[in-house]
Parts: sequence; C-alpha cells; structure tokens
Amino acid sequence: MAKAQDSTGELIAGRYRLLDVLLREEGRVLWHGEDIAFGRPVVLTRSGAAGDPGEETPGPAADRILGTAKILGPACHGGVAAVLEVAEEPGFVWTVTERPPGTPLTELLVGGRVDHVRAAVIGLGVLDVLTAAHHEGVAHGELGPSQVWADEHGTVTVTGFGLTPSAAAPRTTAPSYASPEQARGESGAPPADLWALGAMMYELVEGRPVVRDRGDPQATLRAVDRLPVRAPRHAGPLAPAILGLLRWDPVERVPEAVVREALTRILRQNFEEVTPPEPLPDLLDPVGDRGGDAEGEGPRRPGRTRGGRLPAGRPVLLAAALTVTVVAVGVFALMGGLPGTDDTSASGPAPSRAAADASASVPGAAGTPTATPTATPSGRTPTASSKPSPSPSPTAGATLPSGFSLYRAPQGFTVALPVGWKPVETQSSDDLAYRVTFGASGDPRTLAVTYSTQLGPDPVAVWSALEPSLRAATTGYERVGAIQPVTYHGMKGADMEWYSVSGGVRVRTLGRGFLIGDHRGFSLRWTTPADDWDSAADRQALRVVLDSFRTGVK
Repeated sequence: MAKAQDSTGELIAGRYRLLDVLLREEGRVLWHGEDIAFGRPVVLTRSGAAGDPGEETPGPAADRILGTAKILGPACHGGVAAVLEVAEEPGFVWTVTERPPGTPLTELLVGGRVDHVRAAVIGLGVLDVLTAAHHEGVAHGELGPSQVWADEHGTVTVTGFGLTPSAAAPRTTAPSYASPEQARGESGAPPADLWALGAMMYELVEGRPVVRDRGDPQATLRAVDRLPVRAPRHAGPLAPAILGLLRWDPVERVPEAVVREALTRILRQNFEEVTPPEPLPDLLDPVGDRGGDAEGEGPRRPGRTRGGRLPAGRPVLLAAALTVTVVAVGVFALMGGLPGTDDTSASGPAPSRAAADASASVPGAAGTPTATPTATPSGRTPTASSKPSPSPSPTAGATLPSGFSLYRAPQGFTVALPVGWKPVETQSSDDLAYRVTFGASGDPRTLAVTYSTQLGPDPVAVWSALEPSLRAATTGYERVGAIQPVTYHGMKGADMEWYSVSGGVRVRTLGRGFLIGDHRGFSLRWTTPADDWDSAADRQALRVVLDSFRTGVK
C-alpha cells in the first residue's frame, strides 16, 4: 500500500493545498486546506478506501461519493457539505469539501460537557440530514463527531456520505462510534446511523464517550458490542431519547419520528421558560446557544419533512402559524416578533431580496384615503365583507395600485394590503410588544407585523440568534442564502428568507426586520406558497407591502 500524502504544502488533485491537520482519528485525517484556483478555504479528508465484501475490484470511490453528493445536495437542503473533488490513491480516498460553518464536534467535545438544549439543537440538525438521506435510500455508515460541524447559530452540516459502498461494508473509521451490529461485522444500515447519533449526543451531555477508544480498532469494536451503556447523569430530559437510540438491538431503537418529537418538545419547553441566552444581551432567544453534554446515547430527531405540491389554503397556513405561536407565546425576539418562533405562516416561502428590493416603487406609504379596488392582482376574488375598514392614509396625494387598499392599524402603523385582507390574529405583551397577522379567506398568503421593545443593536445578529428556534419549531426549515443587511426607509435592518412545510405545502417566507431606536423595532414576515414565489402577483404584493409600510411609532 502506498504511503498517503499528508505533508503540509502538498497539493491534492493538483489544486488543493494542505495547510494544517484539523484532527486525526482511526481511519481518518482531516486537513484545513486551500483551493489555490479560487483562494477559498476547503476541508480535505483522507479516509481508508472500502469495498463491498467479496468484491475483488471495488468500484471507483470518486463515482460513488460524487453520485451520493448529487442525490443528497437537494434532498438535505444545505445540511451536507458540498463535495468539490474526490481523489483516489492506493488504499486511500481524499474527499475535498467546502468548509462548513462552525467547527467539527470533536473540537466542541474537547471543551467538556454542553447543556441538553444545545445538544438537542445539534441532534435535531443531524437528524434532519439523516432522515432526508435515509428517505433517499442512503445510509452514512461512518458517522462520528469529526463529520458533524456546528456553529453558534445552530447550523449543522454533515460530511462523509458515500465513503462506504454499501450498508453491508465494514466500518473503516472511528470505531468507538460504530453500532453493535457494525462491531459484529453486520449491516451499517440506517439504525447504525441512529446509534452514532445517540453516541454523539451522549458524549455532548456527559463529557465522555459511550465507549472509550482502546487504541486498537478490534478491541474498541469488541467493547462496543459487549459493554453495557452507562446511564447518562447529565442529560436531563434528553436521557430517554439518548438511551432509546443506544439500544443494543437495532430493531428496538427508537424511530426517527419519535426522536424528533422528543427533541422538539424539549426545545419548545425551553422557549416557554423564556431563559435569555448568556452571550446575547438585549435579545431574548427562545432556544439559546447552551450546549448539552453527552456520554450516552439517545434518540435523535427524524429528518425534516419535504413538502408536497398540494394547494395551500389560508386555513392551513394560519393554523400552523397559531400552533407555533402557542408554543412560544409571551416571548418577543428582536426582528422576529413574538416568542422567538416563526409562525408557520411565516415559515412559508419568502420572497427573494430581488423581489423585496425591486425597483418599482409604490407611493402607498404616503397614500391617500383608503382605496377599494374591485379585483386583486392575483386574480383572487375577495369578499366585500372581509376588506379592512377604510382609514385615512398618513399623507395625501398618492394612489395605490389596483387591488390594494391602505390599512391603518389601531396600534399606529399603516400598510397597503390586498383588498379583502384583515387582521386574523393579534397578540400583545406586557412590555407593549405585539404581533398582528393579516390574511384573507381563500388566499394562502399571510403578512405578520411584529413590534418589539427589547432588541439588540445588530439586525443581522438578531436574525442569527433567532434562527435555531425557527429551525427547531418549523417543519422542513431551510434558510435561503445569507442573512443580508439592508437599509429600509432610512433605518438599519436585515432580511432573512427561509422555506418550511405547513400542512404538506412548502412555503417561503421573507422576514425583514428593522430598528427604530431605543431597542425598539419591527419585523415584517411575508409568507406565500413556494410555487407562487416568483409569480408577478406575489412579487407585486410584496413590493407594495414593503414600500407602503409606515411605523406610526415615534
């Protein structure tokens, strides 16, 4: 077997320079690297090549890994690291990926135990990826802490898919995270991935592994198969899930859906406790960034649901919005409004920044008395009884586009809405914060306007801190692009867009938050079915809403 390249400065595939070793473990070495063609950071992983049992000439690892990446890229919605290149050497495979955000869990584990909330957030992120992969018929088979990356905002990325040619192939890396059946040389199918998830969560909350590496792979595998799992002492409410994932018999392991429900319930309970996160003054973050320690195993949450193409109706989106609101009622997060949750009506498709910042401007912000056109631009026919009450506009002399009327809220703000829209849900807090959700019967779109009084100074940081709670409380959550700073009507703000699934319908949401001073600010969350996001009618409606909104707060 040829010696693998592992010297600083060497090039892999003639393009990727090795900089320094990120970590070494049995069967795997991770390097920080640089793509010299584009000057971007990359991660290079050198792993032992594996073939199917009984196969004299294994198929090319590059074809297998790249093919798996092509399948999982769209299925996992950014939860897997993008594979840039695969280079094979005798007995070894180099996999080059984009550098995921954050750090691998191996670095987090060096710092000792984390609390059960952070462990649950990380567990849910990994579970999302595993569920999506398993749905596509892909098992990881080599999962361990070096292949799970997490950042302080709750973003989780998994690497290493496609290394094993089949579920029956023997595990070649990180034997202390092998499942008992893998230790016996049996299948590494999805139940083995769930064991690895439980083992990582155990180590996060306990500060010690389920099985200590013995220094010899075979000795470690024997320990995995024969030693009982010690009950976790620091897992708190995570303990049942962890132990459910670490059951010796793969048939008895807790199903992904049950694990997801358990982890989601823990995070929702944490929302309701309204515990502010330590690192973020001036901001109430329902989930926080507290870590959990793990040394045992526990059930993990199943992957996110991928939405179908059912027609979305207002009752579906509104019901979802109210569900999330109930979970987080009473907590206002900067830019996000009520309890750090995103009403699932806000978890739907969000218009793109291009649409939000479209050049066409609508003078309704300084509009005239409320207009009542006869038809909406989308072709929907509103009922006369559902239109908002006419009210004088902030200023006179401007005309709204056909299909919109200016609504003046009792709370003091004004906004142009599609004809027939009215408030469908109003919430308020003792600190004068509030959220008003607008919509109309038969129209699947919604707008949520939130006023908050306890905001931090950086709108981008506010959305970043809020994102873990959105991810935990929203089915099929997937952020669209980066959080973007904006200037809105001369005020400092930020845009965040995300997909989610509500009642089987994939929706998209644009959240625009902005500050008005003295820790106060607003957020506007526009949600529409993802399939309608780029329609002319929805683009116009979003543009009218953004151009016309005026706070009425001094």
